[in-house]
Amino acid sequence: MLSIQNVSKTYSKGKIKAVDNISLEVKHGEIFGFLGPNGAGKTTTIKMITGILPIDEGRITINGYDIEKEAIKAKISMGFVPDTHDIYDRLTGIEYLNFIADVYNVPVSERKGRIDKYLEMFEIKQAVSQPVKSYSHGMKQKLILTGALLHQPPLWILDEPLTGLDPKAAHLLKEEMHEHCARGNTVFFSTHVLEVAEKLCNRIGIINKGKIIATGTLDELRKSQNASLESIFLNLTEEGSGAHA
Repeated sequence: MLSIQNVSKTYSKGKIKAVDNISLEVKHGEIFGFLGPNGAGKTTTIKMITGILPIDEGRITINGYDIEKEAIKAKISMGFVPDTHDIYDRLTGIEYLNFIADVYNVPVSERKGRIDKYLEMFEIKQAVSQPVKSYSHGMKQKLILTGALLHQPPLWILDEPLTGLDPKAAHLLKEEMHEHCARGNTVFFSTHVLEVAEKLCNRIGIINKGKIIATGTLDELRKSQNASLESIFLNLTEEGSGAHA
């Protein structure tokens, strides 16, 4: 579903290597957790996956489509929730959702049911007639999630998706992630909350200083390190090890 092959990204005219020759394969039906300390390269990687940043070296494909050569088809195959809330504050919530539905060609006959499902799930139905600028942080997160999932993409790219969500909404989103993958789809998400990754993910990748330093199931990582995920994460990121699990 998601293939990252020998991808690199530098800043400051090549002086800073934010992502250094990383490769990952994320399969159908998988919840893949992407972990790393601040500045490790997580968000840069996600911005390359989604086509926001150009790739300096390597190749990324989504659902078989090259993100640079077949950008539209690749982007239609994904729903993206960024770690910021840069949305159109002057639109009402429903105007924003209809705009997103138009962008992804969601038929009018289908969009109302999909919109209503998520508005009720996230308990923001009463707010959609109000301007987005009046929303709280958590309400904006719920609106962005609704917009990202509207066109029912096979791949969800979620950058810190639980930030700002109340416990009920976070629980429901995690259930949605499981159901999405049970249908043969894929979730790729970054998180700082190791406990969430431990409970939710089929496989985990840890990035540090722009390099993938470990990948595998939780059992595989535990066997290789004989420790909890928290200890594994701290040990690997502190050591800056280049070894793969």
